[in-house]
Amino acid sequence: MNKAYQDSYNKRHVDIQKILIERFSGGGLESYIKSDELTIIIDKSNLIKVISFLKEDKDFQFKQLIDICGVDYPNRLERFEIVYHLLSLNLNQRIRVKLSVKDGDMVPSIVSIFEAANWHEREVWDLYGVIFSDHPDLRRILTDYGFEGHPLRKDFPLSGFTQVKYDDSEKRVINEKVNLVQDFRSFDFESPWEGPEYNDPGKSLDKKK
Repeated sequence: MNKAYQDSYNKRHVDIQKILIERFSGGGLESYIKSDELTIIIDKSNLIKVISFLKEDKDFQFKQLIDICGVDYPNRLERFEIVYHLLSLNLNQRIRVKLSVKDGDMVPSIVSIFEAANWHEREVWDLYGVIFSDHPDLRRILTDYGFEGHPLRKDFPLSGFTQVKYDDSEKRVINEKVNLVQDFRSFDFESPWEGPEYNDPGKSLDKKK
């Protein structure tokens, strides 16, 4: 990317940022530019307005929904972050829209704006358990219909709640409960050089001896 194009690209980011802040100033919209990418943070109550504006405004035309994904931050009050990635071929520009919700909160579906959101929202529901209100067909898309839980939540056990196996006596594939004693995932977001000290279980055993 040459310097002239880079400057033009960055200027468009700033222009889009200013317009969105002015347009939705009363809606708690925040934004930042990092690594040449524009991210806006909104409240879920403004999701439909913001996504519709980005798609339909003649100066923006973010008419392609690239992806919707989830992120789980179990230590946050608003645990789940929902991230929307949009592309404007007209501007040759991308934008990232983020919102955060508590566990159990519903997020408005944007299927009425982007039909492609249908499967993306189903995937977020399947993997994180975030419910999208007014979704026309909110059911699992990657896991089995009988699957228990949502496997990308960070409190999901490593071996799951059930296992699928072939039962020779019944001559068919069955689901059965996992009976193994298992720990839940523990994530350390600190630097590996500055992370917490981990206890060596062998030391406590040595003391008992």
